[in-house]
Amino acid sequence: MSQPPTPHPAVLRGLTQRRFDRRDALKLSGLAALGTALAACGVKGQGSPGASAPAPDAVAKYWSGKTSNGKVNFANWPLYMDPKHPELKKFTAATGVQVGYQEVIQEMGPWFAKVQPQLKAGQDIGFDLMVITNGIQFKQFVDAGFLAPLDHTKLPNYAANADPAYRNEAFDRGNVYTVPWTSGMTGIAYDPKKITRPITKLADLWDPAFKGKVGMFSDTQELGNFGMLALGIDPAKSTPEDWKKAAGKLKEQKSAGVIRNYYDQSYVDALGKGEVWITQAWSGDIFQKNVSDGTDLKFVIPEEGGNIWTDNFAIPVTAKNPLDAIKLIDFFYQVDIAASLAEYINYVCPVPAAKEQIKKDAAAKSGDDRATLEAVADSPLVFPAAGDYAKLHYFRDFATPAEQQEYQSIFEPIVLG
Repeated sequence: MSQPPTPHPAVLRGLTQRRFDRRDALKLSGLAALGTALAACGVKGQGSPGASAPAPDAVAKYWSGKTSNGKVNFANWPLYMDPKHPELKKFTAATGVQVGYQEVIQEMGPWFAKVQPQLKAGQDIGFDLMVITNGIQFKQFVDAGFLAPLDHTKLPNYAANADPAYRNEAFDRGNVYTVPWTSGMTGIAYDPKKITRPITKLADLWDPAFKGKVGMFSDTQELGNFGMLALGIDPAKSTPEDWKKAAGKLKEQKSAGVIRNYYDQSYVDALGKGEVWITQAWSGDIFQKNVSDGTDLKFVIPEEGGNIWTDNFAIPVTAKNPLDAIKLIDFFYQVDIAASLAEYINYVCPVPAAKEQIKKDAAAKSGDDRATLEAVADSPLVFPAAGDYAKLHYFRDFATPAEQQEYQSIFEPIVLG
């Protein structure tokens, strides 16, 4: 493979650090809710039943009488948008609505704990729009009635441009409360200079031929899911007995000396340095590593399946400016805006046409700038094949804190022991 061009600043403006920040921010009381990677169009995924639908008249009741106030306050994760906020500036120019944007969400657990008392009391949390991850706290937001039901008549761009598969995401079927900001997936990455045969199965992570050169995630949900998938168990439908079986499978891997280490996002460096040859991985990290360091690491979704997560737009039920918030949500589903965001964060938006728009934007550039944008548009790590999504699984929803603790008690000793 020829060396890639010097990366465009859109790829290197702190994205490696953002990856670390974003991944670390997903820790939920010792459990990471979800993986981090690229976002992908056409997400399906396997999963548990979706969020409970509101009463039939809830949408009309909530949105009745709502008017535009010409402003919206938007809470997001750090480094999830170009710091110059070009998309928000275009929104204000097009609509006159001013946007107050703050990167105040560091972790889902603390974020829920912070806003829960205000929402429970029916008070404004200071934000009309927030990006929240599907997982434990997502269910708590929904079950407590803290999210406004979306009026899809106010989301024409979403209806026209979003991949229809997003309407079937298991955690919120029909997009009752949310629409996606980005999605991501977990699979296997390996160095073809060290491993010459194709890697296609989870069983490859247990292969004694790679003894001492295999990396797994320290995140217990990521780790547990792969243990279950290796046994043909659907994580979303799993039971405590299934968790114990998966833990046994993972202990076999560990006791055989196959494992080098259980990693956080430092797995990327370990893979690049040759400390591990094959590892659990987040696809966006591998794309970034190849572009920024000139490596030729391979990423695959194993035949048995991989993991998927989604970060989502949501409107708090106490928002003072919900009409302006939903207007901003829909703005991000314009093809040009979706492409602009994707070009910066390299988490590809849920708008399939963004790929062609990025190619058009690349054609207007020259040299390294053009080559890098073309790489974003053409990479299967940014726009994976539709067939990959049938193999992706969401994490199991825990019905109670006790159930979550039981899961943790089964898998955490593998990492810490």
